Amino acid sequence: MVESRHHGSVAALGPDGAVIRAVGETDTAMYPRSANKPAQAAAMLRCGLPLDGELLALAAASHSGEDFHIMGARRILAAADLDEGLLQNTPGWPLDEIAMLAYARRGHEKSSIAADCSGKHAAMLVTCAVNGWNVDDYLTPEHPLQVAIHDTIEELAGEPVGPPGVDGCGAPLFAMTLTGLARTFRALALGPPDSAERQVVEAIRAHPQWTSGTLRDEARLIRSVPNLFTKAGAEGVYAAALDDGRAVALKIADGSPRARPVVMAAALRLLGVDHPVLDDLTHPAVLGGGQPVGEIRPVGF
Repeated sequence: MVESRHHGSVAALGPDGAVIRAVGETDTAMYPRSANKPAQAAAMLRCGLPLDGELLALAAASHSGEDFHIMGARRILAAADLDEGLLQNTPGWPLDEIAMLAYARRGHEKSSIAADCSGKHAAMLVTCAVNGWNVDDYLTPEHPLQVAIHDTIEELAGEPVGPPGVDGCGAPLFAMTLTGLARTFRALALGPPDSAERQVVEAIRAHPQWTSGTLRDEARLIRSVPNLFTKAGAEGVYAAALDDGRAVALKIADGSPRARPVVMAAALRLLGVDHPVLDDLTHPAVLGGGQPVGEIRPVGF
């Protein structure tokens, strides 16, 4: 019995950048949401952001709010002697349930530093500081930082990006096609040695738990599949690329997060990736009474 259906779209690119599979609305403008963060981090590096390693991975993160994430965001701010009171991202709880409960039991309330986008916003503030840009209005589309991010994203996507919306964290959000998002990830993965793009990708690959969380499917995929980097976003967005130029971007139409890793695992198989980790992600169990009573399945590939 089929209980629920999640429809969506997938754009897959071969090593030469040609589209090898297009399912659904792959050339209609959509918001990549946090899948844009690696490109945003690359733009900030181009502007002089003095980060590398785990803190650069955190600058591209939608993190789970574990203690090391929160401490890391504070370390980013300390690079320019900035106070966390300057953060303008939407206050929130840690995404990870265990981390959230521990944070609340320590007497904390929702905060910008604990919210999933604090690493990116801390990096935005540091980028402003090293360039002498105003930190009070760093989220306005006309700010030099956001103009630089817009131009970098447009370059990497290989297409004009739409007028900005506003992401959940309050930052400007630029629309593009799914095919454009796949091209963005391909361009990041193929960045020349020592380029900003390559530095971001290598940081995410080396420290995947800093870009997502210790138990997240993104970190699990990166740790398991050689030469893969990936980033998910709200509203059912997910993108990935390999260092030979293969790339994929997808969006679940109803924004469901539960369908997102299932379709990504199937899409990676479509690209020729073969790894046991994909078996678990492709057919996750539906539980009843704590026991498997069904499964989620990808179709249409």
